Amino acid sequence: MIHDLSKTNSIFNAFLAELRDVTIQKDSMRFRRNLERVGEILGYEISKKLDYTESQVVTPLGQADTNLLKSQPVLATILRAGLGMHQGFLNYFDQAESAFVSAYRKHTTAEEFDVHVEYMASPDVSNKTLIISDPMLATGSSMLLVYKALLKQGRPSKVIIASAIASPDAIEFLKKHLPDTTEYWVGAIDMELTAQSYIVPGMGDAGDLAYGVKC
Repeated sequence: MIHDLSKTNSIFNAFLAELRDVTIQKDSMRFRRNLERVGEILGYEISKKLDYTESQVVTPLGQADTNLLKSQPVLATILRAGLGMHQGFLNYFDQAESAFVSAYRKHTTAEEFDVHVEYMASPDVSNKTLIISDPMLATGSSMLLVYKALLKQGRPSKVIIASAIASPDAIEFLKKHLPDTTEYWVGAIDMELTAQSYIVPGMGDAGDLAYGVKC
């Protein structure tokens, strides 16, 4: 259940290319907007696979038949880098509830680190579709901890992981630890992961590029 948008030619590839471009990255507002656009397109593509119900809408001249979502997903993201993509998802799933989880790397050496979860604000996710977004899926460790933290708010009926760029290592790691029915929606899969667990060619530190270098 891996959906790689880079395998299909679309305008999405232009937005992802701009996210990677070291020159365009100097404009943090443009970078944030591209994260948002990536979230919008991922959200649109994911929406095609959700459950719908027949409905009618009243127009000034009659009634129109249409199919509407049976239920809204819960949109979760990892602070702070995930905020831009989250806004893109929220632009399209504009009636969805949101969940926010803070997860960060605490390095013991240059190459070794633990992932810590410090803060969470989430609605009940019981029997709901849970979409967890994060721009970079490097090792999968942060995503797994966030998923486990969200389970404190109930067990979702469906889990969808959404990322701009992922590594094969992260996907394989998550496939071993998340439910078998989990879907993975990514903008691209980059094959190299450095000893410091950074994706190459990747895009750099999405949080720093979007919101400034942290101390």
